[in-house]
Amino acid sequence: MLKTLAMALQFLTRFYVYRGEFDERAYGRAPVFFPLVGLFLGAAWMALYFGLSSIFPPAVTAALLVLGMVVFSGGLHLDGFMDTMDGIFSGRSREKMLEIMRDSRVGAFGVLGLACLLLLKFALLFSLPREVLPRLLLIVPAISRWGMVYAIARFPYARPQGLGLLQVRHTRGRELALASLFALGAAVLGGPVGLVLLFLSLVLVHQFGRYLTGRLGGLTGDTYGAINEILEVFLLLVAYPLLNYLPVTLW
Repeated sequence: MLKTLAMALQFLTRFYVYRGEFDERAYGRAPVFFPLVGLFLGAAWMALYFGLSSIFPPAVTAALLVLGMVVFSGGLHLDGFMDTMDGIFSGRSREKMLEIMRDSRVGAFGVLGLACLLLLKFALLFSLPREVLPRLLLIVPAISRWGMVYAIARFPYARPQGLGLLQVRHTRGRELALASLFALGAAVLGGPVGLVLLFLSLVLVHQFGRYLTGRLGGLTGDTYGAINEILEVFLLLVAYPLLNYLPVTLW
């Protein structure tokens, strides 16, 4: 299990802790620890916020928070998000969309999607009240990375080969259940609102997974990254209506 946890940490972050030989089973089961790695990233994100907010104005802090998460994660999910946008919005056949997503070059839809995504993240991190932002920074990465586990376990893989296929083969109901317990524990740190966010994430990732499966015939590693990025923005965005209906004491 320690090797599996190390592979999960190494896959999702820039913190390299495993130097041994590649283990297919450990890599395939790594998603079970994605929410824990997300919680670790959230703690780093929150610590960065406290350090920056005491020195810089809110706008600079928000920009550096966006940059910080890119550095912590190595931009892995952003790359998948851009490839997914290029494929889905190309208007081509299923086979052509998958081919476009495999291409290492970034197209116009990927660039536009990335610009909109980062702009939204910056605006949300800049505007959310200080009373709730630190706790959101802590739990959002954990819940969004749980969304990837749900997608891996519940939807077919669109390609006949690829590293993502190893995770699909080894991450099934048992692994999803354990990852869900980790995500639930992280959500509890956000109080009742954290539980609401976890439920809304389930609804969104299920519907988005169905949409992508209908378009692509399944999911890919790129779409897993897109799911994570979209969930992060969604969770920060939905905090606003929740602020209007729920007292701050529930956060």
